[in-house]
Amino acid sequence: MLKGSCNCGAVRFTVKDGGHSVTACHCGQCRKQSGHHWASGYAPERNFHIEGNPRWYHASPTAKRGFCAVCGSFLFWKAHDENGMSFSLGAIDGPTGLRLQKHIFTADKGDYYDIADGVTQKEQG
Repeated sequence: MLKGSCNCGAVRFTVKDGGHSVTACHCGQCRKQSGHHWASGYAPERNFHIEGNPRWYHASPTAKRGFCAVCGSFLFWKAHDENGMSFSLGAIDGPTGLRLQKHIFTADKGDYYDIADGVTQKEQG
């Protein structure tokens, strides 16, 4: 089980069964919201337990982003038509035991860094 929280602790969460499809997203929205790229794990929604009251921003017609209303930490990404949800690996308390599996939206990445870790890259999602 993974345990995570926002920066101030107002929102805490656990994810049973670890994460699946560990991804670094380089899209413009993730870069703006996180300040760089966003590394996330993915799990079925039923595997989450969330304490506190995250706020949800409907970032596009297809997805919403969950964050702490107190400190602003970006914690979750949820597609409207999926039964799973992504969670911020940076919000996990302690080691995750997970490994990055792919980079997505690399066509939108910032020009100030290179991706040179040998992990699969996709220009789109």
